[in-house]
Amino acid sequence: MIRSLLTAGAALLMVSATAPASADTLIYNVDGVTIDEEGKVKRFTALVFDDDGRITHTLERGEERPDDIEFAVDGEGQVMLPGMIDAHAHVMSIGIAALTLDLSETVSLEDALAKIAAFAEENPGRPWILGGGWNQEKWSLGRFPTAAELDAVVSDRPTLLERADGHAIWTNSAAMEQAGVNADTQAPIGGRIIRDAAGNPSGIFIDNASALVGNSVPAPRPADRDRALAIAQDRLLANGITAVADMGTSIEDWQTFRRSADLGQLRLRIMSYANSPETMELIGGTGPTPWLYEDRLRLNGVKLYLDGALGSRGALLKEPYEDEPDSIGLPLLTPAELRNRMSRASLGNFQSAVHAIGDASNAELLQAIEELSDTYSGDRRWRIEHAQIVDVDDLARFGDHGIIASMQPLHQTSDRTMAEARLGENRLGGAYAWRSILEAGGRLAFGSDAPVEPANAFAGIAVAISRTDADGQPFGGWRAHEAVSREQALAAFTSEAAYAGFADGRFGRLMPGERADFLIVDRDPTLASPADIRATEIREVWVGGTRVLSQSRNF
Repeated sequence: MIRSLLTAGAALLMVSATAPASADTLIYNVDGVTIDEEGKVKRFTALVFDDDGRITHTLERGEERPDDIEFAVDGEGQVMLPGMIDAHAHVMSIGIAALTLDLSETVSLEDALAKIAAFAEENPGRPWILGGGWNQEKWSLGRFPTAAELDAVVSDRPTLLERADGHAIWTNSAAMEQAGVNADTQAPIGGRIIRDAAGNPSGIFIDNASALVGNSVPAPRPADRDRALAIAQDRLLANGITAVADMGTSIEDWQTFRRSADLGQLRLRIMSYANSPETMELIGGTGPTPWLYEDRLRLNGVKLYLDGALGSRGALLKEPYEDEPDSIGLPLLTPAELRNRMSRASLGNFQSAVHAIGDASNAELLQAIEELSDTYSGDRRWRIEHAQIVDVDDLARFGDHGIIASMQPLHQTSDRTMAEARLGENRLGGAYAWRSILEAGGRLAFGSDAPVEPANAFAGIAVAISRTDADGQPFGGWRAHEAVSREQALAAFTSEAAYAGFADGRFGRLMPGERADFLIVDRDPTLASPADIRATEIREVWVGGTRVLSQSRNF
């Protein structure tokens, strides 16, 4: 789980006397583990970085120290790993979620309603009650919640609560009234309004329909955004995440990142993907930005949405949903719109990162990549975000054109029973198919989709190698033949995640020339069991040769 702000805040430390601001530094007596250029584990016993925070040497056992070392730190035999890289998260949403109502731990509708009522009572001055994290599948509700149920606990103020996957909202009557939504309101293309038997909006709005109410919510103030970013950084760093691909960066988000960096407060590395082609061009102009603030910030390209999510039945399928036979999901872009937007990005050498969850949307995106690759040559690094449900016949296409499957291992354990219900057993052959994608010649970059899932790379590694949840279920793993090796899982959270964000050679591997972003932990994930990997204790986090977190008394 993402650690609480209290825990993270207490742990975070800025550079101390043991982390000098200048001069070459040696950290010796470590059990160093990284991924080399061939994707294999490389071990070392010491690491040297210069006054710019770049690695100059890694030393293997028996190798002599360089002569020009001015500072030396004994690692006391502890394990050193590259800083974890989350290849798909929503940085500002992590912080904003901490400032609003969090329903992610609720286990029933009644539990959620009780938390909503308590939050509203504790915050009488808030003009809107905002929050998220609810999941009707986790509640075993068998349906979506309703505005009437929300009205029973909050009727005096508009309330908007985002579903855990970010693809649906639950509102009360006051919110719909303020937004002017009624029985005559029509859903936009790519959106759906859930209605009651009389045709009135029930309070649930899916995908593009969410804006019908969401556009009425007051925007966060710059000070709120600054606070949210500070919280997000604390939580990510506390989980050993030193770099992240931010999916769906708005211009307000970008300016928040820049304000933090201008003040010297941006400790995290952010690979940014704009929330629209317009935002992409507003930030980058004619192409991706340079790497800014000592490799802490870069706009890589644009995040596009091709369909919705399984939980809200918005993922676009080739055949109808098993549990809703009159629906195949929601296309959020037409084939022409998809190609036009990807072409617009490619003309400026921006990278396209496209959300595709259902088998129909993945097939359409794979076809678009094939067509566009004939027009736009060069190092494109096409990204498919999520790639959760792929037709078995389409898996081999991931080996073409350097396609990167940007996937989130924790989605598999959270969604497996829902996926079975949505698709039926016979259509799961390409579900969360990590090993098949690698064997086809595709590349894997792992992330969390935080705040949808906890930004916990070690839990992600445990799932990736076992296909089991925190309780070890199901026994033997769900579709266990799709598990990957420990080396592949570690690479997907480090070197491959860096490659996916055009950061290879800058960070992601503990090799000479790269930034000294590393963790000191209490165990080696390449040797530990899945349960032990989940229990990894992060003792130190260093970014660019500066210690930014310490939970160790002696090191």
